[in-house]
Amino acid sequence: MYALSQQVSAPEPQSGRIIGTVTDTNADVIPGATVSLVEDGATANSPMVVTTNQDGVFILKGIRPAVLYHVKVSAQNFGDWTSPAVQLTPGQDLDLAEIKLTLAVVETTVSAVSQEQLAEEQVKVAEKQRVLGVVPNFYVAYDPRTVPLTTSLKYKLAARTATDAVSIGGAAFLAGIYQASDSTAFQQGAKGYGQRFGAVYATGVTDIMIGGAILPSLLHQDPRYFYQGTGTKKSRFLHAISAPFWCKGDDGRWQFNYSSIGGDLASASLSNLYYPPADRGASQTFTSVAEATGGRMINALAQEFILKRFTSQSATKD
Repeated sequence: MYALSQQVSAPEPQSGRIIGTVTDTNADVIPGATVSLVEDGATANSPMVVTTNQDGVFILKGIRPAVLYHVKVSAQNFGDWTSPAVQLTPGQDLDLAEIKLTLAVVETTVSAVSQEQLAEEQVKVAEKQRVLGVVPNFYVAYDPRTVPLTTSLKYKLAARTATDAVSIGGAAFLAGIYQASDSTAFQQGAKGYGQRFGAVYATGVTDIMIGGAILPSLLHQDPRYFYQGTGTKKSRFLHAISAPFWCKGDDGRWQFNYSSIGGDLASASLSNLYYPPADRGASQTFTSVAEATGGRMINALAQEFILKRFTSQSATKD
């Protein structure tokens, strides 16, 4: 007869359950909340995770008795909730009743930017605008939210335009054309070219400074062209050709463009001081103003229908 030895394992303790309902502070149920059962002091074990049903109810099953746990609840737009340590006895059903979540506190930071600071940032953007990445296109406002320029910014933009290398190079190129065509009464040769360059550049600088900074500051007018970009072609055409005569004031209202007309007239008048006698006089002055006005119309039409697509760093794109 053989002696049989048999090892009998002790029965596993009966597991328990934790049930509960998740609501907000108004007692409205919160479906889809995440409920986690985390063993007290556990750092590596994965927690048991369930979600609340449409009635805000959850059930955590298969919980080992005699172990300390924490129940953690989280839901979108609500603050997290954590229970005190709980410990079940074998087969116990623990009802946590209503678990109330409070709305999460949202911290917001508002950066107050003054209109002057915003205008300065917009000018920095404008100073990067160049047709084909080369020719300055600083005096075009593409953003409909553009704010008025301060007096200092009007002078800054005018000086930046007048001293740009391309502006100086353009005056040198135009002087060369006048030299080749002998269209002014200056002499030929290097001296004559220098005189032509000085006259062309001085005319451009006085027009920019008077029409783009001095008069706009005194009259509270904006010297920029405000790109329309929307509407019918007819409305955009009319908007463009009216630019030499119609401008936006610093108060946002449209008004007669005294600055542009006055700048052209003042610049043409001052040219009588440095052009030869044969190129002076009232007739020549008003002819120059008319040519400048026509040039502004052509430029505005090009801005409205052509140049934007070739302008780098423009604030908006078609």
